[in-house]
Amino acid sequence: MEKIKELFVVIENKPGVLGELLGHLAKAKININAIGMFQDVAKISLTDHEKARKALIRHGYQTEEREVLRVHLQDKPGAFAAVASRLGRAGINIDYCYGTVGKGQRSASVIIDVQNPDGAIAVLKKGAK
Repeated sequence: MEKIKELFVVIENKPGVLGELLGHLAKAKININAIGMFQDVAKISLTDHEKARKALIRHGYQTEEREVLRVHLQDKPGAFAAVASRLGRAGINIDYCYGTVGKGQRSASVIIDVQNPDGAIAVLKKGAK
């Protein structure tokens, strides 16, 4: 697991808006590592956050950079349940999460937003021992 930066981008909830946003990133040659979209907000982990932020601001987007966790999980039943339960027992709320596993892969990456990323890392490291 690791603490990473995510770009939080305010977008309109209408057809074509996500394609336009992603097109601006593609033109700036910025690769997307992970993305979640929640009605009027895109949350994106990118190869170059500062370059992406500047490109999107030039096109009128509101952006904010946030620290989130990327947790690597085995692709097996209960792997994420164990992580979420450990955080819950420690009183750490998961505000949102998104992730996926590719077909045939043995692990998944999940992006988790919590109020205290360092505290969450400590809890998860302690539970992994």
